[in-house]
Order: sequence, then C-alpha cells, then structure tokens
Amino acid sequence: MAAIGWDSGNIYTTNVTEGQTSENSRVEIEKQLLAFIRDFYTGNEHIYSKQLFENYSTKRYLLEVSMDHFRAHNESLAVKLQNSPTEILPLFELAAKNHLQTLTNSTNIPDVQIILKASTEMIKIRDLDAKHISKLVRIPGIIIGASTLSAKAISVQIMCKTCRHTKTILVKSGFSGIQLPRVCDSEPTDTGPKQCVMDPYIVVHDKSTFVDQQTLKIQEAPDMVPIGDIPRHMQLCADRYLTGKVSPGYRVIVMGVYDVYQKKSGKGTGVAIRNAYINVVGLEHDTDQSERGKRSWTPEEEEEMITLSKHPELYNFFSNSIAPSIYGNQDIKKAIACLLFGGSKKILPDGMKLRGDINVLLLGDPGTAKSQLLKFVEKVAPVAVYTSGKGSSAAGLTASVIRDPQTREFYLEGGAMVLADGGVVCIDEFDKMRDEDRVAIHEAMEQQTISIAKAGITTILNSRTSVLAAANPIFGRYDDMKTPGENIDFQATILSRFDMIFLIKDVHNDQKDRASDIARHVMMVHINRANPPSAEGDIDIAKMRKYINYCKAKCAPRLNAEAANKLCAHYVGIRGEVSKVEQESNTRSSIPITIRQLEAIIRIAEALAKMTLTTEANENHVIEAIRLFKKSTMRALQTGEVEGLSHPELMSKIQKVEKLVKDRLPLGSQISSRKLIDEIIKTKENDFTEIIVQRAIDILVRRETLSYSQQRKKLFRVGV
Repeated sequence: MAAIGWDSGNIYTTNVTEGQTSENSRVEIEKQLLAFIRDFYTGNEHIYSKQLFENYSTKRYLLEVSMDHFRAHNESLAVKLQNSPTEILPLFELAAKNHLQTLTNSTNIPDVQIILKASTEMIKIRDLDAKHISKLVRIPGIIIGASTLSAKAISVQIMCKTCRHTKTILVKSGFSGIQLPRVCDSEPTDTGPKQCVMDPYIVVHDKSTFVDQQTLKIQEAPDMVPIGDIPRHMQLCADRYLTGKVSPGYRVIVMGVYDVYQKKSGKGTGVAIRNAYINVVGLEHDTDQSERGKRSWTPEEEEEMITLSKHPELYNFFSNSIAPSIYGNQDIKKAIACLLFGGSKKILPDGMKLRGDINVLLLGDPGTAKSQLLKFVEKVAPVAVYTSGKGSSAAGLTASVIRDPQTREFYLEGGAMVLADGGVVCIDEFDKMRDEDRVAIHEAMEQQTISIAKAGITTILNSRTSVLAAANPIFGRYDDMKTPGENIDFQATILSRFDMIFLIKDVHNDQKDRASDIARHVMMVHINRANPPSAEGDIDIAKMRKYINYCKAKCAPRLNAEAANKLCAHYVGIRGEVSKVEQESNTRSSIPITIRQLEAIIRIAEALAKMTLTTEANENHVIEAIRLFKKSTMRALQTGEVEGLSHPELMSKIQKVEKLVKDRLPLGSQISSRKLIDEIIKTKENDFTEIIVQRAIDILVRRETLSYSQQRKKLFRVGV
C-alpha cells in the first residue's frame, strides 16, 4: 500500500527526460530519499536510522526530518520537496518504511509518517496567496480552535450491489473527498452481459482503512496584526501523530502544504471557487523561534544579560524605562516592572499549583495616563493581549464554543486570557464591564485555568497570565467626600485577586503642580516630538523584552528563611492594622486582607529577586515588596484618608466640625453653605481645611440633620 494520507494513484505526471521513464524517475527519487535516511549522519552517528529504530521500539511509526539536514544532503531534491511536496512526501514515507523493514527484518510494518521541521523564514498568514498553493509553507500563529478527533479514510473499499464486485479507492489527504464511480466496471461474465444499475457501489466500512484526523484553527498573533486590521486565520488539517498535540492558546509554528478544497455545494456557490487550508506536515511550539517569546540565546547575548543584571541601579533603571514619557508615578512603574518579571510558580507535592504571576489594578481619575501605561506594557511584554472591558464579553475573555459550519461539530475558540497564556493581558475600562463578565475571570486570575462545560464539551484551558487592569471610580472621578468602599464599585472577590491596587488621584494643587513641573514635561514631549529626550528610557524596549525573557527562563527564586520570618511578622502587623481601622470606622474594609495578600507580597519579593537574577529573595527584597504593597493596596483601603491624616485624626476633626455646625445653625434656620464653611475655616482655635469641613457637612446631610437646597445654595437644619 502507498504511504498513508497521500494521493498515490497509478498515473503520474512528471517532466521526463530522454531515455527515462516516469516510473524510473520515481524509483530514482525513492533511492535518493532512502540514501538520505540511511547515510546521513552528524557527530559520527546516523541519526535518522537510529531515530527510526528507537521510534519503532516504542511502537511510534514516525520520523522527524530537519529540512536543513535534507538541504545539506541533496539541494536539488530539497527544492523539489519544497515546490512539489505532494509528489515527494509519499515517496519519502515509502522509503522510510522500506528502510525500517530492512532494519527490523520484518515485512509487517505499518506506514511511517514523515514530520518535517525547519528554521527557514516564516510567512505570515496574511501573505499567503495563490502562488503558494501546493507548496510547503511555514507560518507562525496562535491556535484558537481545535476539533475533536475524527476518522479519515485513506483507502475505501467499495462493492457493487448487484454483482458483488469489489475495488479499492485511495483517498487524498486533507479535506479532499472521493467520488464513487457511477457505473460498475467489472468484466462481463460467460453467462452474458452484466446487469448492474446506475450508481451501484456502496462503501464497505469494515474493509476500509482509517487514520485519526483533527481540524485546527490558527490565527495571527496580536503583535503581527497591523493596527486597524482584523486578525487573519487559517484552517489546518492534522492527521496521525500530529493530532492532539495542541489546544487553544498554544503559540505554534506550522509547516504544511498550502492546499485548497471544495466546500459542500450550496445555492449560488461557484464550482471554480476553492477554500484554502494547510495540510500539516510539521508542528512546533513557538518557544525557540519567536523573538517575543525567545528561549535560546547566543553566548554574547547571555553575557550582555548577565552584565545588565549586575548593574547596581538596575531596579531604578528598569522602572524608569517603563513609559518614560509619562511623568512621575514611580511606584506604579516599579509595580509594573514586578508584574513583567513575575514570581515563581510552585507545584506542591499534592499537585496543587500556586501562581507566580502578579496582577495589578490601576484605579484613578481620568487623564492620569492609565491607558498609556497599559499600551506600553502590551508593547514591551514578550506575550501580551490588549482589550477593553466595554467591548469584551465573558466568552471573549475566556473561551467560546463554536459550531463548525461544515461538520456541525462543536469546538473551542480561546479568548484573550487564553491567547495571552505565558504573558500579560491588559484590560482597559475594567469598571465598564458587566458584573457577570467580570466574574468569568475569577478562576483565570487565581487558579490560572478556564473551565468549560458547554454543548457537551467539558475541558480545562490554561490561562497562565498576569492581569493589568485600569478602571475609573464609580463617580468618574475619585470623591474624597466618600470612603474608598463607596468609590470602588468592585466586589471583594475580584479585589482580593489583585496583588497591588493603586489609587491615582488628580489633585488640584497649585504649589504641587509648580513643584512637580508636569506641564513643562508634557510641553517638552510635544515640542521635541522628533527626538524627545524626556521620552527615552535608560533601557530600550527591545532590550527590555529580551531581558524579561531571559530572566523568566533562567531564574525561579525562593524566599530564604530570614526573609520568610520577617514577612510573617509584617503580615501579622498588617492584619492587625486593618482590623483596628475596621473597628474604629465600624465598617468592613472595601479591600479584604487575606492569605492572598501574603502570597502577593511573596510574589513581589520573588519578582524583585528575579529582576537581578538572584536565586534567593532576601530581606531587602521583602522590605521593598512590603513598601510597594503599603503604597498600593494598604493606602487604597485606608478609609477616610484625607491630606495625609490617619483615620482617628480625621474622625476627631470631623466631630469637632459637626459640633461647630450645629452651634452656628439653630433648628429651622438657614445659611449660605459658602458662608458657613468660611466661618468655620477662620476659627482660630482649630486648623480646619475646606475638605474636612465639607466632609463633615456631607456626613450631616446623610444623617438627615441638614438638608441642602441646590437652587438657593442654602443649608437648613431640619432635625436634631
């Protein structure tokens, strides 16, 4: 039998020179292929003969062939394989089978599958056109859909219903089908002419031969798509040992034959129109070849990375290089640096997995450069997906179940969290998402998996990704008159999954604005737009991305004993501080402090150690991790923090203001709110500010001891 999965009829067309037959040409090609498998060696070892025998020992009938080796052995035949793969590959598989029979002294050998791999230049999916049809192509992308395994017939036995005549028809690989003969071609018998009817043949399934086949769907990676364009996708057909290798979210490099097939004829379908797909002959995980997810380095690159890791000010240099055109926000940039490197993933003896990825939430006023930070992270992260909360659904973030229009079978398509596996997903406008959509990413943020149970499909997808989210407070701007719990419109279940939560306030203060010189910084960026010195970081983006890749691949630090003891003591103190605040305010804090926050500090300390290629996170790393945590999450949950005052100090001042308001405003009287505020501020024995007086009035209004007339701008005391 011919090689499985390839067209192998009895009639061949080829360019035949004088004195040479078509069959001899095929025999010569098969001899050359056999010589390559038998004779090619590297390091004094015949690698393909050895590989073939080792795979046979494990009952795996396949041979992985490097196109670089094949090209070095026979350049002309490699070119022919590139341009006419459907002619050469069946002969290649036949040569491998014959050589295996020679090695094992056995004639009962199944067909051997040839799997190709190469390091040649890749072609983007959007660049595939008609000139690539029937040629070998190599494309990168992300698997977004994978069907269940199906049985593909490679040889079909048919039988005439009338005369019982049987014959075998070979089926081309891929999505191509067969056309049953309309007339029985059996020989007439001695008794007379045959009496077979039209369309006499039926398929004898138990005498046919089948192999596994799987339909995949590959899409361009987000970093390959030009801005404004829709990502292109392509159908893949994998069979035999190439099935079941990938699932949605895998970044792969596919080598295959660019081919076409005819869809089921429908109304208005042109018979000359064909749909393109790729018949897979090689499948590699995109870890070594992708620049954004590179996992191999030259000695010069490694030396450069190690030199950079030993820089004494690397932590500050790296954080300053994050969105350098954005003024200030140093702690936020340091937190984003920790997010890019991440902590260490742990697998416990009982099989439980603890995530190492860090999640960060930026919550603040409009115009505080939150979206710009997200865009920069998408650019610098090795693997990143940017999406907006308003335009994303639960299925778009996690995974959706799609019905194949041809086979009517269901298959999975991965969403943003799946496509960003191993990287960062940036979610802008996080507060604009519907609650039910936001709940869908709970599992993905903590367990880093996505469980699907739809349409009879029950599976789990990986989403090992960090989440960087940006949101606005519930009132659009942060209202200092209200508590953080009233400003943050998120459930505690989602807030506890963020390792760091930053409140970014746009405070109107003339003195601070003049001192910070923000306006001059923005003007310099715009004036010197051709070469803005203020927008250049200490480390360029390409080098940052390369260094992040190197650190994540080479280093997985752990806390040492001293750092662990210090962290335990600080965590107990943090819990006690939060408990005290809750008792004083008689309310629950808007952001819960749980064991997740302890794990968050551990991850931050590990990320700081990984940044300098340190194998252990020491006390200094823990001290900086605790500082970042206090500057972010702890500051965000400080209820009533105004102008640097602690909660007890603030409540004491507000109570004094309430007493003064009641003394100056008899029951039933009215007064201008502006005049009342000015009178209290001018009280010599107290140092009240306008924001504290306004907070006290706001509390009295909520207690219904004061009412406010918007039209007259008057305050009325209506009760005791």
